Amino acid sequence: MTELLYREDPYAREAPGRVVGHTDEGGVIVSPCLFYPTGGGQPGDSGWLEWDGQKLPIATAVKGENGLSVLVPSEPMALPPKGAHVVQVLDWERRHRHMRVHTALHLLSVVIPLPVTGGQIGAQKGRLDFLMPEPPTDKPALEQSLSALIDLDLEVTESWITDAELAANPELVKTMSVMPPSGAGQVRLVRIGDGVRQVDLQPCGGTHVARTSEIGEVRLGKIENKGKQNRRVNLLLE
Repeated sequence: MTELLYREDPYAREAPGRVVGHTDEGGVIVSPCLFYPTGGGQPGDSGWLEWDGQKLPIATAVKGENGLSVLVPSEPMALPPKGAHVVQVLDWERRHRHMRVHTALHLLSVVIPLPVTGGQIGAQKGRLDFLMPEPPTDKPALEQSLSALIDLDLEVTESWITDAELAANPELVKTMSVMPPSGAGQVRLVRIGDGVRQVDLQPCGGTHVARTSEIGEVRLGKIENKGKQNRRVNLLLE
C-alpha cells in the first residue's frame, strides 16, 4: 500500500516519483502513485509531471496493472524516460472538490437510507441513484438533514477488514451496482463519525476530506426518474 500516496495522504499536492514504465497507449506509470485513478464513480486526477526542466500535462489517471495509476497525457508530447525522477503535481482544486463531493455523497446515503444503484462524482456536483419507487416528498427536509450532518464536523477515518469479514457483514455494502474491491485479502472501510457519533461506515477506495465541515455548503438539485424503481438525486457544491 505504500505505493498509493493518494490513499495514504489524500492531502498531498505534489510528490517525487520515478517512472517505472509506459503503456502502449502512451501512458506513464510513476511510483509511488500520487494521482487517483478513475474508479468507484470518482474521476482520475489531473495535473502535470516535471523533470529536467520539462513539463507534461496530465489529463487523467486510470488503473493499471498491480493497482498502479497510469497517467494519461493531455496532448502528444515527449514522455519522461523509464527510470527518470519526476515531480508529480496535482490540480489540487479539482482533487479537493472531488473529495468534498465524495464525502457529501456518503452523507447523502445516510439521509436517504435506501440501496444505492449507481453514482458519479464531479468537481462541481455528484449524484446517487437509489432504489426508490416513489420520489421523496420533502426535498428541503433532506437538504436540511444533510447540512446538519455536515455541520457536526465529524471526523472521516479509515480502517481495514478482511474479505471474509466483509462477506460476513454484507450490510456494510450500500451499492448494488459496484461491489467493493476484494480478492487482495483486505477491504478498506471509510467511517464518518466515531462511537455514538458514527453515522456511516462502508467500503470505499476513493479520496475524502478529513472532517465533514470541510465539505462546505451543498444543495440538492434535480431528482430524476431513472426507471420504474430508480430515482437519481443530484448534489451540488455551493
